[in-house]
Amino acid sequence: MNSATQTWRSQLDRARRAWRSSPMPAFFAWWGGELRELLPVRWQAYFRAGNVWCLLRHHGGQWSVHRSGQPAVSAPWSDELDAPEQQALLKSAVTGIDPQDLRLALCLPQDAVLRRRIVLPEAARDNLRQIGAFEMDRQTPFRIEQVYYDLRELSVSVTAGRIAAELVAVPRAAVDAQLEQLRKAGIAIDAVDLCEGDKRLGVNLLPPEMARAHPDPRRRLNIGLAIAALVLLLLCLGQWLHNREDTLTAMQSQVDDMRADAQKIADLRKQLEDSAGASGFLAHRKTDAVAIVDVLQDLTTRIPDDTWLERFTIDSGGRIGIQGQSAKAAPLIDVLQSSKLITGANFQGVIQRDPQTNKERFYMDAQLVKPKSAKPAASSTAGATP
Repeated sequence: MNSATQTWRSQLDRARRAWRSSPMPAFFAWWGGELRELLPVRWQAYFRAGNVWCLLRHHGGQWSVHRSGQPAVSAPWSDELDAPEQQALLKSAVTGIDPQDLRLALCLPQDAVLRRRIVLPEAARDNLRQIGAFEMDRQTPFRIEQVYYDLRELSVSVTAGRIAAELVAVPRAAVDAQLEQLRKAGIAIDAVDLCEGDKRLGVNLLPPEMARAHPDPRRRLNIGLAIAALVLLLLCLGQWLHNREDTLTAMQSQVDDMRADAQKIADLRKQLEDSAGASGFLAHRKTDAVAIVDVLQDLTTRIPDDTWLERFTIDSGGRIGIQGQSAKAAPLIDVLQSSKLITGANFQGVIQRDPQTNKERFYMDAQLVKPKSAKPAASSTAGATP
């Protein structure tokens, strides 16, 4: 084993120990159990994940096997049987267990192993097996090459900064004979452990180089499912971003439409204000100005019958221009002075006599009198106009 592989394995073991010491495995085990209970009974067996440990014991020349944690033991068989017969008996004893989940542990009796409790620095947690090799000469009467051993951490309270561990060792001579019998029978085991009642202690006395490799056909499926889940997650995120962009685009379009509608409303409001201002202006002009019909009627009733008009004009400022002929033009000033619609009547130029009609031709200008209601209206209009 090269240094890179050893470093990688130590890092993997450290990660496994950190995961096992965390509360997450217990939580996921509880959660998975609750979810399995919701499935039909026929389906629940397919989702019981995890290794199933079976303990293989040898006593009096016979083998027996049972599940860890269950007291029921299979019928024993002799170690003198042929390899196919032993394999068939073992297979019948573990019926109902998926071969991919089956794990076999050679279970040793309590009096066959040596157990020592030691206290180590907390930094030794990541290299317990190496520490066990260093402590072998001090804690046991054996050398490292004479025993199969393992070191496990104990969950007991000790001084801060230190951990409690248990060194479990067994002479190789006591185990090699059984391992050889199993090898001849064609039975491969995954661990050499110690029995505590109907359970295993949880150590593996086999060295790492003797550990059996389990090809996991589910690994490809799990990797494929993990990749598919990741791809689906990315697709969901992409779809979410796409939907968000579509929503923003639709909202922006709605805002643009509302802005255009608001601009149209503002333009209509401006047109309405302009129209209202124009109509108000015309209304004020109508109230401020004197009707021309009234002015003509007033002139008709006041000028004498020997006078007629040839021209009559009123400009935007209310200035009146009167041109005509009269037998006597001079009295017209006095006639118009009593008018309530016309004021400031004066002759413009010289009065001349027309030789054809023998009448006096005149030109007169005057000013219309503004109504009394025009002043407040004009003042309010002037105050409202910027």
